[in-house]
Amino acid sequence: MHSVSASGLKPLGLKSVPRAPGAVPLLGHAPKLWRDPFGFLTSLRAYGDLVRVDLGPMPVYVATSEALIQEVTVTKARSFQKGRFFDRLRPLAGNGLATADGEVHRKHQRLIQPMFSKERIAGYSDIMSRHALALADSWTPGQEIDLQQAMAKYAIETLASTLFSSDIGLPAVEAIRKDLPVVLANLLIRAASPTFLDRLPIRVNRDFDTAAANLRAVIDEVVLTARRTGHTDRGDLLSLLLDAQDTENGEHLSDIEVRDELSTILFAGAETTAAALAWTFHELAARPEIEKQVVAEIQEVVGNRPVTIEDVPRLEGIRRVLDEVIRLHGVPLLMRRTTEPVDLDGVTLPAGTEVAFSLYALLRDPDLYENPGHFDPDRWLPERRANIARQAYIPFGAGNRKCIGAAFVWTEATIAIATILSRWQLVPVPGHTPKEVLSAVTHADRIPMTAIPRPPDA
Repeated sequence: MHSVSASGLKPLGLKSVPRAPGAVPLLGHAPKLWRDPFGFLTSLRAYGDLVRVDLGPMPVYVATSEALIQEVTVTKARSFQKGRFFDRLRPLAGNGLATADGEVHRKHQRLIQPMFSKERIAGYSDIMSRHALALADSWTPGQEIDLQQAMAKYAIETLASTLFSSDIGLPAVEAIRKDLPVVLANLLIRAASPTFLDRLPIRVNRDFDTAAANLRAVIDEVVLTARRTGHTDRGDLLSLLLDAQDTENGEHLSDIEVRDELSTILFAGAETTAAALAWTFHELAARPEIEKQVVAEIQEVVGNRPVTIEDVPRLEGIRRVLDEVIRLHGVPLLMRRTTEPVDLDGVTLPAGTEVAFSLYALLRDPDLYENPGHFDPDRWLPERRANIARQAYIPFGAGNRKCIGAAFVWTEATIAIATILSRWQLVPVPGHTPKEVLSAVTHADRIPMTAIPRPPDA
């Protein structure tokens, strides 16, 4: 018997799609996702390359193999549009690059890609270095720091400084600090829950709706003020968006489009960087020998001066550590929706079918990675990396949906790690083991650490 798609039609393929066990009436597999999201997502590979999961009454087909995910994201990408997860993101990001489809996506990608060129990122790197130095200088010996919060503050303030070069963005920065974590904490739960639960008058719904509306209103006001005061040619992302002109038709972005792209950049850039940094210091603290090698490389490449953009490609050890951190703590769930009948794994899924995949599960697949649960930055040495299929490591997506800000995140994270590790040894506070939290990006509940000055020869 064939599985039923979101459209109510039966797939036309020659075999049925296995359904994950454990669904309950009305809610489907949502309770399993809520209780143990990471265990549930990694378990699906055992049932096949394509597995049916029910979110309430709606079936979702989860691609679990590297080959099938490659089909969804690259080879058959034109047959998909953004799915349910991005529908749920629209209260924050509107119709920005992350949520747009078709010609709108292609137009905005043409306009925004140059804003993340090597030359632009080199200009932003001075801001990244200044903020990293300010953060490191703000700590005192013996101070207990929640790394998850500290890195979130660093990422938000650094990103805001590249977005808004003047006081015009100060109200937005305050709103971002307060409201963005609320939105991100609830976004994936909403995407993985039946839609009717959105209407329940419970605190989590009120908090999400209020935070998303407040963020959009504040950014709207920033854009209006920028237009009114002639905020152009400042080198920040806001003025670049305001000035951007499509070379094909000469059109500029509207105020709403500028607002949506600013919101998208905030959503995509803040939590990704914060989570990667916090997990990096956690993983290194548990492995003194690896940390010692990284610190020695920083001393050799950078010495006692501030970290610059020229240092980033030379800090190869940090790059390997970041690769491994992002592999272990990847994006939990992404979704697409078919726009026409699509053949996947011998099954033809009708238009309107929701298809999902988990980078978190893919990057822990034992068929792709040796000892996948082990933190091993050396697996990214050139001689070993060659054994990993290129399609098996796509932490920032693939194809025309690959995140255009990936180089920005790598640069910002590398500069922050090198700056902090050259000055401080971060020691875990006894009594707490960080736990992974389901969010748009896998972050920790808390990572409490004590800052110890690093001896010059350490």
